[in-house]
Amino acid sequence: MTDITDPLVFDENDVQIRAPKTYAAGIPAVLVSLRHGLEQMGPVRTARTLAKLNQRHGFDCPGCAWPETPGHRKLAEFCENGAKAVAEEATTRTVGPGFFARHAVSELLERTDYWLGRQGRLTHPMIVRPGGNHYEPIGWDEAYAVIAEHLRAVADPDEAIFYTSGRTSNEAAFVYQLMIRAFGTNNMPDCSNMCHESSGTALAETIGIGKGSVSVTDLEHADLILVAGQNPGTNHPRMLSVLEKAKANGARIIAVNPLPEAGLLRFKDPQKMHGVVGAGAQITDEFLQIRLGGDQALFQGLAKLLLEAEDRRPGTVLDRDFLDRECAGFEQWATHIRTVDLDMVLAATGLTRTQLDTTAEALIRSKGTIICWAMGLTQHTHGVATIQDAVALLLLRGMIGKPGAGVCPVRGHSNVQGDRTMGIWEKAPEPFLHALDDEFGITSPRQHGYDAVEAIRAMRDRKASVFMAMGGNFLSATPDTEVTAAALRTCALTVQVSTKLNRSHLVHGTTGIILPSLGRTDTDIRAGRKQLVTVEDSMSVVHLSRGGLTPASAHLRSEVAIVCELAQHLFGSEHSVPWARFADDYDSIRNAIARVIPGFEDFNTRVRQPDGFVLPHPPRDERRFTTTSGKATFVVNDLHWLPVPEGRVILQTLRSHDQYNTTIYGLDDRYRGITAGRRVLFINPADIDILGFTPGDRVDLVSEWTRPDGTVEERRAEDFRLVPYPTPVGNVAAYYPETNPLVPLDHVARKSNTPVSKAVTIRLEPHTPSEDTLEISRRELDPTAI
Repeated sequence: MTDITDPLVFDENDVQIRAPKTYAAGIPAVLVSLRHGLEQMGPVRTARTLAKLNQRHGFDCPGCAWPETPGHRKLAEFCENGAKAVAEEATTRTVGPGFFARHAVSELLERTDYWLGRQGRLTHPMIVRPGGNHYEPIGWDEAYAVIAEHLRAVADPDEAIFYTSGRTSNEAAFVYQLMIRAFGTNNMPDCSNMCHESSGTALAETIGIGKGSVSVTDLEHADLILVAGQNPGTNHPRMLSVLEKAKANGARIIAVNPLPEAGLLRFKDPQKMHGVVGAGAQITDEFLQIRLGGDQALFQGLAKLLLEAEDRRPGTVLDRDFLDRECAGFEQWATHIRTVDLDMVLAATGLTRTQLDTTAEALIRSKGTIICWAMGLTQHTHGVATIQDAVALLLLRGMIGKPGAGVCPVRGHSNVQGDRTMGIWEKAPEPFLHALDDEFGITSPRQHGYDAVEAIRAMRDRKASVFMAMGGNFLSATPDTEVTAAALRTCALTVQVSTKLNRSHLVHGTTGIILPSLGRTDTDIRAGRKQLVTVEDSMSVVHLSRGGLTPASAHLRSEVAIVCELAQHLFGSEHSVPWARFADDYDSIRNAIARVIPGFEDFNTRVRQPDGFVLPHPPRDERRFTTTSGKATFVVNDLHWLPVPEGRVILQTLRSHDQYNTTIYGLDDRYRGITAGRRVLFINPADIDILGFTPGDRVDLVSEWTRPDGTVEERRAEDFRLVPYPTPVGNVAAYYPETNPLVPLDHVARKSNTPVSKAVTIRLEPHTPSEDTLEISRRELDPTAI
């Protein structure tokens, strides 16, 4: 095939800056969806694929984990970014042995992530051997033999690390963790470690389960919805139709976010007339433009106001019956909250006292309150504390375990929650491990394994020599990119199970292997029978996914088959786990899951119901809290916020509207007014003046992080264009993975160990192009240079 010839790098002088959009979706979203589909798949394949996306007899979106509306699905049950995700996976472009023969690894490293992703689907198992600079074909059995040989050669099973992406199905995740534990380690970092680990940690301690407690129906019938640290217009667009319905039912929606995102302002549903020719629906009733890291102060300040209102009107504000019967730690927590200084709350949040009072009154009036959040809350040093304070705000009024009320952590990747349910966790609880051992006759290790940050440290410190990734783009998803790259290169073997080419394939160990897998859209035939997989969405609904497209290559294998076939090479044919049966019959995997994991009883029958089934959630279903106290728990947390050092700004990393996680679909960010570029820094005009720059200047970003011993570490990311934007003064934003090199590996959230990607202290320095950069710019103007 002909390589897709996008530039090596992009000249940021070509970036065009327009006014940000004031609405999300609408006809432009339809046109962009069709353009991506036609470009990658052609008209017939586009129509066939999108018609099956998120439908009962189709396949689950490989993008986000937002659920479908139970009992009713639209003709087009997908969003713009879902259509882009499908186009990327179902593309007719391919990357085979000829591509790797033409392109050395060292050359591919110079290409952009966007260019790499656009080349197409991987078609053959490939290996780069010690000292080599090209991937070359390898047979499946030989690849498995190489991997098994390296695994058997480690002195300790804990020298191997097994990563999991949130796209992995329940069945693949279950057999993957089973193989890993049978091998003898709990080293199972996953993408949750870098996004919602703070949510799970906070919720487990406060309500006893690390999952959200609400359904789509709850959202549609809530009185008050707080959307904090989340941008649904880009990251979970189908949520907007649910918010629109909630508004029509009388809900009040308060958005808490540093940026005035289009999807938080107005939604034009292209499947409704007012979304095509009208103004659409206003989403937000009140926009609280909060400073980065100020959410905990907001929640504590609101709690103080509610306690004071109860003092003035005893018995009318707090749900005393719920607090007395169902909660623990309230009095100690309330004593702490009463000491909170509201002037400090206003300084930390950047809000006015009127905004604080208005929000508190909305909480008091509401009979059903839901708080939704995403990484804007989780990726801070005090992320766990922030979420615990949000939960406390709900507990005050009994807003857990009743219709239209509860917690709603909005998960990102499509099955990240299901993977954790299936046992992809470095700290799996004893009941799960005991059931696994009883079912399969193995002895699972009990020592906790490495999470994502600990895995990078282990490779860096040469405590691990084998790294295997089940999907994802580990290098681009993790913090401290240069440290992570150096860590991966210390390994004797790196293995990537992937559908598309990405940067993690190019930063490999002494030996690097790529195992090409089927995607969510592909037909999966094993033993002459079509196999089905399942996923769990963000609201604990488990349902089937049925791929229907002809795979890009006859050499592709499913993730389930890859794991089971590797396990047979690793353990031999006499192993106690029936790997061969599992590889050919996914129903048999589900039968085993039903015996091991509570809530999955009669799995195969129940998941074939039209909308699958909902997993049990004790706080929601029974108002039963499986915490250490047996009750919903108030946790006392000191107030933490982020003053801006003089001459510095605080950076948050975020996605553009043309990407999903580390996958770059294009170079535009339509909602924020950016065209043809990604190395931009959104900054308040006042900060541009204060720091001595002018709009459009090109600057280098230098992060400054003070270690516990007092030493200051600096990291640099070069050549970002200053874009005036209505951010809070002292706060800036830029896209990842371009800014991941600025995030220190050891700067993590307390308790959850999540990288602090939403609070990076940086200074700006004028950018001076190096001679190498100038040479690349000259080369890219020559069309024969690619």
